Order: sequence, then structure tokens, then C-alpha cells
Amino acid sequence: MKLRTGAVVAASAVLLLAAGCSGTGQPPSAQDAGGGSGTYGYNFTVVTHGAAGDTFWDVVKKGAEQAGTDEGVTVTYRDSNGDPARQAQLIDAAVNENVDGLVVSMANPDALRASIEAATAKGIPVITINSGQDRSTEFGALAHVGQDEGIAGRGAGAQMAAAGVTKALCVIQEAGNIGLEQRCQGFAEGLGGSVENLQVENSNPTGAQATIRAKLQSDPSINGVLTLGPVIGAAAITAVGESGSSAQLATFDLNGDVTQAIADGKMLFAVDQQQYTQGYLPIVMLTLYKANLNTIGGGQPVLTGPGYVTQENAAQVQELATAGTR
Repeated sequence: MKLRTGAVVAASAVLLLAAGCSGTGQPPSAQDAGGGSGTYGYNFTVVTHGAAGDTFWDVVKKGAEQAGTDEGVTVTYRDSNGDPARQAQLIDAAVNENVDGLVVSMANPDALRASIEAATAKGIPVITINSGQDRSTEFGALAHVGQDEGIAGRGAGAQMAAAGVTKALCVIQEAGNIGLEQRCQGFAEGLGGSVENLQVENSNPTGAQATIRAKLQSDPSINGVLTLGPVIGAAAITAVGESGSSAQLATFDLNGDVTQAIADGKMLFAVDQQQYTQGYLPIVMLTLYKANLNTIGGGQPVLTGPGYVTQENAAQVQELATAGTR
């Protein structure tokens, strides 16, 4: 997937224009650190497997752009709408631009390997985020920022078991996403009961709602539902109500709807991986590396979660989630 010919390089330039640019980092200025703005002037690109308008990835983007402003660097954010081939092309395009650093999520690591290794071979530092923790070092990345999905899944399973759940659905909204599969595996281990994985599409919450509702209606013994993202989590709230099921519900990740549902007692908890920090921290880390050869993590992942939002603390998080930073 490396870009080598002139024709492909030209195609990558078109990709860059089509993807758009959202750099908001301040250029070098006379402001000192006391003013809250750095003056480094580097050019970093973030390439994720997320989709434009997705509530989770919008928060990642916001974190990266705020870090760009705070550090005085330009941050360009591009998403690939869950298409690994397109994500690889966007990485290749950034490499051909000679960016100063890359931040990449790796939901499908094998599809991105050649592109990431091409970046590191060219001397471009790479930090991986969110997914692909187990392959990050292998691909030559400086560090990984995210949560350990197995640990998070086991924690969710243990909490649902404590609430009396014995048979549950684990709802996967992205086929082939290794991180989501690890969550469900950990969930089954932590629950210690029966878990069935249910595939839906994040881009079709109405369809997901119908699928979850039908499954609950067909098997009244299911007394728990774990969703792996806030969009499907919100759909599941309605599905549980429509099905007449008494299944208890929890989710991974936050938005305003999820925190409100927790506060209202319609959802047990949300596993919070603090995605704002997954956007913010890598920009700071790349800046430190470029300016001072600092590396963070000592070869271990920089964990942003799991944390848990429950009815006890939902009100504190609600305002921040609605504002788009949690």
C-alpha cells in the first residue's frame, strides 16, 4: 500500500484535498507559555478509522485540535469512515507531504502495516491511538495511547455480574474491529455467564435498534445488553423498552444521551476511555519528541481508561459530555 509511482502520488494529493484539513494550531507567535500557547510550529496529521460526525471521534478530533492550539502546532485531522484501504491511502498521502508526525488509530492493523512502516522508515514519528495496542511497537510506533480493551471488557463483565446479569448480548457495531472483539472477549471472561455477540452497523442505529429488540423478544432469558459505542447504546435503550425486556444495559463510551440515561437509571454504567485525551495527548507527545527527543510510556501503553461513569457521578460528567469534551 506504499505510494511509489508518480501517478499514485498525484492520486494521494487528490485524496488530501478531498479529505479536507482541520488544522487549528496556532503558528509561532510572541505569546509565552504563560499565555497558554506554545510556539513550536510543527505540522502533525491524525488519521483515524472513524467517521465524520460520529460523536466519539468528534471528541477525539476536538482534543487533537485543542492540543494543536495549546502547543502552537498545526493539526490536520482526517477520518476514513471505517475503510482500512482508504485509511492506508491517507497515511501514505501524509507521508508524501513530509509531515512532522502522525497519529493513527489501528482498528485493522494488518491493512495499515506497510503505510505505518513507510512513515517510520522515512523518520516520521508515529503514535497509535485507540485500537491496535498489541501491534503498535511491532510497527515501529513511539507509543500507544488508549485503554486496554481486554481489561475494560473484563471490568464491564464483572460489574454486570454484580448487578445480577447471567446471560448477555455483546453488540458489535464495526465488523473486523479488533478492539471491539477484545472487548467482547473480556466481557465474557468478566461476566462468567453466557455471552452472545450480535453484529450491527454503527451507521444504521435504527436497524441496530430493531435487531436488538428482535433478539430480546426471541430470547426472554437474556438479562443484560452491553453495547460498545454510544450511538448504538442510545439505540439499545429504546430497543430494551420496546421489547418489554427487563434486561439491564451498559455501554462503552460517552455522549450526552448516555450520561443522561445513566443519571435517569436507564443504563447501569458506561466504560469511559476518555477519548478526548486520545486526541490531545499524542499531539503533546509528538511535540515533546520533535523538540526534545522525549518519549512517554517507557515502552508500555499510555492508558486513558477504563474509567466508569455510574449514576453516582453521571451528573458531574453530563455537562462535559454535552459540551463535547467527554
